Amino acid sequence: MKELNAVITGVGSYVPDYILDNEELAKMVDTTDEWIMTRIGIKERRILKEEGAGSSYMGARAVKQLLEKTATKPEEVELIICATSTPDHIFPSTASIIGEQNGIKNAFAYDLSAACSGFLFALETATAFIKSGKYKKIIVVAAEKMSSITNYTDRTTCPLFGDASAAVLLEPTEEKIGVMDAILKTDGIGYSNLQMKAGGSVRPADHETVDQHMHTVYQEGQVVFKHAVSNMSDVSAEIMEKNNLTHEDIAWFVPHQANLRIIDAAANRMGLSKDKVMINIQKYGNTSAATLPLCLSEWEPQLKKGDNIILSAFGAGFTWGAVYLKWGYDGK
Repeated sequence: MKELNAVITGVGSYVPDYILDNEELAKMVDTTDEWIMTRIGIKERRILKEEGAGSSYMGARAVKQLLEKTATKPEEVELIICATSTPDHIFPSTASIIGEQNGIKNAFAYDLSAACSGFLFALETATAFIKSGKYKKIIVVAAEKMSSITNYTDRTTCPLFGDASAAVLLEPTEEKIGVMDAILKTDGIGYSNLQMKAGGSVRPADHETVDQHMHTVYQEGQVVFKHAVSNMSDVSAEIMEKNNLTHEDIAWFVPHQANLRIIDAAANRMGLSKDKVMINIQKYGNTSAATLPLCLSEWEPQLKKGDNIILSAFGAGFTWGAVYLKWGYDGK
């Protein structure tokens, strides 16, 4: 039997209708469009406004679109991995809710938490399941309601985040396409620099934690920026070198959409021109684990079978990594 590879055979996505632009944000907190665009590169972000709706609301819609586009029956799905830092609840898993809302009854499902690197970690995990030969249809969905953990009185963090979800279907193939390689890393040195300080077992919720906005993103921007630039750039270059790829071999670079300056630094390190870099941060902001598959969904019509694609991300933990894909089908 030939060696199996895991290939993405479809992409689905969902973004909320409500657009929070910089002009509106400037009425909520002391900031300006010029300040945000100069330092981050974000013009607007989508916010989930539906009452009582969480990450599963968006994830279920992304998966529904994915099932329809790939003509996949719910009963064919064997595993759902949901990459999220904003689950609906501590338990049950958001993945189980997404599955239920799509009538998926023959799968096991669980959440994976690796912050903004979550999609890469989930993709590598699903790839291992596929390569084992045991499972044939796996959905990796990233769903993030970042507005639920954003402090809209903090001018340093509130311009950054938006809400979105995107999902991919992974299936086995004997062709030399799909997930070719991955380099994933974690270094706990960043524990205190990027976190949500309360709401877990160390500091359960009480009046003080709520009053002090301890259930929202805390970030020491300069420290995180420094590590993100070096680690994303290094790992992207490393996976190219490991697989004997030059900038001419790369069709697309899909970077985590956290900061335009970080994206530019990584692309420059890889020797890539801007026309090979997927950038939609100006429209959606940082949607954490959802940024990478959201890019794949938006650029899907332009993708061609065999395209060499590098995905790269950096997040809390610190977590970071890169995945080398050979795209599996013609988007058109």
